[in-house]
Amino acid sequence: MGGVEAQVGGVALDLGHPKQRAVLGVLLVEANRPVSTDQLLDRVWAENSPRRGRETVYNYLSRLRAALHAVDDVRLARRSGGYLLHIDEQTVDIHRFRQVVAKARTVHDDQQALELFEQGLRLWRSEPLFGLDTPWANGLRVTLDDERLAAELDRADTALRCGRHAELVPDLSSRAAQYPLDERVAVQMMLALYRSGRKADALEHYQGLRRRLADELGTDPGQDLQHLHQRILTADPSLALPSTAVVLGPESVVVPHQLPAAANPLVGRARETAALTAQVESAAVAGSVVITSVDGTAGIGKTALALHWAHQARDRFPDGQLYVNLRGFDPRAQAMDPAEAVRGFLDALGVVRQHIPPGTQAQIGLYRSLLDGKRILLVLDNARNSQQVRPLLPGSAGAVTVVTSRNRLSGLVAVDGAHPISLDLITEKEARQLLDHRLGPGRVAQEPEAVRQIITRCARLPLALTIAATRAAETGFPLTTLAAELSQAAQRLDVLSADDPASEVRTVFSWSYTALTPAAARLFRLLGLHPGPDISCAAAAGLAALPAREARGLLAELTRASLLTEHAPGRYAHHDLLREYAAEQADSTDTDHERQATVHRMLDHYVNTACAADRLLEPARDLLALSVPHAGARTEQFAGREQALAWFAAEHAVLLATLQHAAATGFDTHTWQLARSMATYLDRRGQWHDLAAVGHAAIKAADRLGDHFAQAVAHNIVARAYRRHGNHDDARSHLRRALSLFVLTGNVPGQAETYIELARLEAWQGPQTAPELLTLARRAHALYQSCDHRLGQAQSLTAIGWSHARLGDYAQALACCHQALPVLEEFDDRERLAHTWDSVAFAHHHLGRHSQAALCYRRALDLCRGLGDRPLEADILHRFGDALLAAHRPDAAGSAWQSALAILTELEHPHAARIQAKLAALTLRPSGRP
Repeated sequence: MGGVEAQVGGVALDLGHPKQRAVLGVLLVEANRPVSTDQLLDRVWAENSPRRGRETVYNYLSRLRAALHAVDDVRLARRSGGYLLHIDEQTVDIHRFRQVVAKARTVHDDQQALELFEQGLRLWRSEPLFGLDTPWANGLRVTLDDERLAAELDRADTALRCGRHAELVPDLSSRAAQYPLDERVAVQMMLALYRSGRKADALEHYQGLRRRLADELGTDPGQDLQHLHQRILTADPSLALPSTAVVLGPESVVVPHQLPAAANPLVGRARETAALTAQVESAAVAGSVVITSVDGTAGIGKTALALHWAHQARDRFPDGQLYVNLRGFDPRAQAMDPAEAVRGFLDALGVVRQHIPPGTQAQIGLYRSLLDGKRILLVLDNARNSQQVRPLLPGSAGAVTVVTSRNRLSGLVAVDGAHPISLDLITEKEARQLLDHRLGPGRVAQEPEAVRQIITRCARLPLALTIAATRAAETGFPLTTLAAELSQAAQRLDVLSADDPASEVRTVFSWSYTALTPAAARLFRLLGLHPGPDISCAAAAGLAALPAREARGLLAELTRASLLTEHAPGRYAHHDLLREYAAEQADSTDTDHERQATVHRMLDHYVNTACAADRLLEPARDLLALSVPHAGARTEQFAGREQALAWFAAEHAVLLATLQHAAATGFDTHTWQLARSMATYLDRRGQWHDLAAVGHAAIKAADRLGDHFAQAVAHNIVARAYRRHGNHDDARSHLRRALSLFVLTGNVPGQAETYIELARLEAWQGPQTAPELLTLARRAHALYQSCDHRLGQAQSLTAIGWSHARLGDYAQALACCHQALPVLEEFDDRERLAHTWDSVAFAHHHLGRHSQAALCYRRALDLCRGLGDRPLEADILHRFGDALLAAHRPDAAGSAWQSALAILTELEHPHAARIQAKLAALTLRPSGRP
C-alpha cells in the first residue's frame, strides 16, 4: 500500500531492485498461501516475461530469502510448483488494513470503531504496489481503492455519530469534489455542515448536487438526500448532536481520545495492572473519585504501564480519554505549567478559543464543569510534583486519574487520597520474556548463559534491557558478544532512562555523555561534525587524529553507552537527534580552530583514500598531486581492486555527503579532487545521476579556484555522465571545453584522454561516425606517443582498432588490438584489456570466426565482471548475443541479451530498448531458421 518495503526495528531492509521487490509483493499479497512460478511470472511480468523466466524467479527468490533470513517469523518456503511466504499477516499492511476495517464494522462502540477505521486508513502511504504495471497489479489497485473509499465513507459515518463533524468538513469537501455525484458523500457533507452551524452552506451543497444530477444524468437526488434536505430546512431536532456531546454555546464538547500508542506487549506488571482495575471497580461501587499515583525510578516502565492499562480499560470510559506529558523531568524545557495543560484539555474537549475565559482559575473551573458527571480517564504523565498535578484533578466521581512520576507524590496521597503504586525492577523471568519478544525465543534459547549475564548486567531495568536487545537485533552479533560488552557498561546502562520519546533520547545521551572518559567524549563530539550517514573505524581515527587501535576502543565505549550503533561490523552511525546533540557539544566545548582542523582531517582522509582506491580501478590515469595531509589524518591502503571496490561501495553515500559538505564549507580543492577520485567507480556502477552531481560540484569548485586543470577534469566528469544518459550534445560541449583547458595548461595526457572520450562519444552515434572516430583515436595515440605514455598508447591502439572494425577493416582492427594486448597485460589494466578483447571478438565475429569470437567475448566478460563495470558488461553481452545469433545459436543469443537487458534495465540505460527489440524479434523467428 505504497510500494514494497520492509522494516525491522525501524531499519529498512534492502529488498533489491524493483522487479525483485515486485516478486515479494505478490508473495505478501498471498501471504501464507502457495503461489506458483507461473503466477509469479504472470503477475510481475505479464506478457513481458523473461526468456529464462523460471531461472530469473528462482534467482530473485534466493536473494529475497537471504534478505529476509535475519527476520524472525518470516520464512520463504518452496512448495510443489511454487512458493509460500510464512508471515504474520498483521505485519503486512494490506492484510492488517482488511482485518482492522472488518473489525471496525462489527464492534458496537462507535469510538472504538472510529479508532479502528483510522488505524487501518493510516496504513496507506501511496499507490499500492507502486511501480508494478501489470494487469494483475492494476486490477488489485482498483479493488483496494474501492475498499479504501468504502472504509473512508464508513469512517465518516462513524465520526459523525461521535460528534466530530467540524473536523470532518475539510476531508468531506475534498471527497465531494472528487466524487461530485456520490449521494452518500453529499449526505455526510450536508450533515457535517449543518451540525457545524453552517445551515446555509449545507442547503447550497444540496442545490449544487441537484443541478449536477439534472444536467449530467437527467435525474433528481435520491430519497435519502431529499429527506435530509427537508429535515435541514425544518431544523429537525433529530439532526442534533449525538448524546455523547454536550452543547456549549455554538460549539460542542467532543469526545477526546488522546492516548498515545501503548507498548505492546507489556512484560510483567500483572499485579499492578490488576490493582489499577480494582481501584476503578471499588470506586464505581462507592461513587468516589479515583486517583492513582504510579512512581518509580527512571526507565522502570511507568508510562508503559499507564498507557497499557488505559488502552485495556478504555471501554470503561465512554466519555473519552485525556492525556498530557507534563515534562516534569525534561532537560530541554521547564515543567509544564498546569494552566497550559488545562488549556490543552479545553481544546481537546471542543471549546473554541473565544469561549475560554481569561483567568487561570476560571479556565480550571470550566474544565472541571465539563468533566462533571462524566466517565472519563485522565493520564497525567511525567509529573514533577503534587502541586503540578492538583489543578488538573477532576472534582466529581466518575472520572479516573492516573499520574506517573519519578518522585513519590506523597502530598497527592496524603491530601487528595491518591492510591500509590510503586514500580520495582521486573523479575528475571519477566526480563527473559522481554528479550524473547525483542529477539525471538529461538535466539534467546540458543545462548542461555549469555542471556542470564545480560539480564544481570542490565539490572533487570526494562529500558536498559530494551537498549541491549535493540543493539543485539540491529548488529546480529552473538549474545555472548553483547554480554561481554555489557560487563563494562552496566553502570551506564543503569542510567539510560527517561519517560517520554522526545526527552528520553536526549536524557539518555546527556547522562551517558557525562559518564564517558575524556577521550571518548572528545571523539563523540567530533563525530557530530561528520556529514555522512555512518562512519568507519578508519575514518573516525582520521577524524580525531588517533591511532586506529585507540579509535576502535573509543568507538566501542561510545557504542556501549548507546551513543553510537554499530549497524555493520566496523561501521558506526548516529541517528539525527544524537548527531545534533553531538554537534551542540562540539560547538560549546571545542574551539573554532579545533573544529576546523577536524573537518580538514576528515576531508584529507576521504580524498587521499579515494585517490588510492581509484588508482587500483584506473591504473592508466596519472596520479593527482595531492597536498600534504593535515596532521593526524589517516589514509587507508588496499591490497587490490576487490578491496578498493568494497571500500567505494561501503562509503558511497558517505563520499557524496562529504563532497557536498566540502563544497558548502569552502574546501574547493578537496571537492574537485574527491569528485575525480569517485568518477570511475560511479561510472562503472551505473550511478550516473551521482556522477553528474559530483561533476557539477567539481566545476563550481574549480571555477572558484580558477584552476584550469581542475576545471578540465570536472568538465570531463560531467561529459561522461551526459554520454551515459545519451545527452550527446551537452557531453560534446563539456569535452570540447575540457580539451581547450588541457591545451591551455599544456597537459598532454589530459588532451589524449579527452580525445578518447570524444571517440567514445562518436562510437555511440552509430557506424556512420567511424571515420571521425578513427581520426580522434589517432590524435589520442599521437599525443600519448609524444609524452611516451605506453599505457595510453595501448589504450588508443584499441580505440584505433575498434574504429577500423567499424569501418569494416577487421584484419587491421585485429592487428592494432594484438599490438595493444601485451602492454595492457604488462600493466594489468583489466578495463582496457576487457575493451580490447571485446574489439578482437567483434572482428572475429564479422570475419565469420564464431568460435574464436565466443572465446574472446567470454574472456572480455571475465575481465569485466572482476572490475564491477556493469555498463561495459552489458555492452559486451549485447555484442556476444549478436555473435551467437550469427552462429545459429538463437537460444544462447537470447540468454546473453536477456542478461544484458537485466543490467541495462536496472541502470535505466537508454540502450535497453534496442535489446528489447532484438529479443522481441527473436521470439518471432521461424523455428529452425537462422
